[in-house]
Amino acid sequence: MSGLLKDQRVLVVGRGGGMARAVAVAARDAGARVVAAGRDRDGLADAYAGEPDIIAERVDLTDEESIAALGRRLDGVDHVVSTASARARGQLADLDRDKVRTSFDTKVIGPLMLAKHLAPRMRDGGSITLFSGVAAAKIAVGTLAVAITNGAVEVLARSLALELAPIRVNAISPGVVDTGAWDEFGDQGKAAYFARIRGRNPAGRIGTTGDIADGVLFAMTSPFLTGTTLHVDGGEPLT
Repeated sequence: MSGLLKDQRVLVVGRGGGMARAVAVAARDAGARVVAAGRDRDGLADAYAGEPDIIAERVDLTDEESIAALGRRLDGVDHVVSTASARARGQLADLDRDKVRTSFDTKVIGPLMLAKHLAPRMRDGGSITLFSGVAAAKIAVGTLAVAITNGAVEVLARSLALELAPIRVNAISPGVVDTGAWDEFGDQGKAAYFARIRGRNPAGRIGTTGDIADGVLFAMTSPFLTGTTLHVDGGEPLT
């Protein structure tokens, strides 16, 4: 995909690893100049040390002024991708109000504010890509807060696509992907969970960060795609 994003600037909000890193590197390899932004600018700078055409910036999605300041510093961007999340897993009786609020603040309200402050600075042909997740499409006990957060992201993408047109806005909905997000299960728990998902997924495997990055590149570079959610999930909602 070399050259698809030649001389374009792509903002990727998220960590220095996992899906965010895969997206940042894929966009760079497609010719873009990438700004990787998150709360820990120094950590991001270390994570991308030695990677040409990827620079680190600071932004806190729970702080609107931080988002506005980033927009002023960039003063021009072609594509915005927000991979940031703060999960609030658990059954209803165990959910913590503050964690649920932080989940919405990070994954829904933060990207809404990104659109507010970055869209006016976007060049012709620009796009915004948000991150939902398979929990919105496959309801399961224990993922209530994750599901409603992801569902709100998909509504946000459709709403922004209409209001910000011709800027294109889409959402990516990853399935189970092998990132650090599942490390809290422990080695054995993670292996057992992955085996269970792999055994029932129509795709017959666990997703990779590269799968997700390919979906994001498609969303960024497809001029007739807007207001939709791309389900890069191995067919998990079908099971």
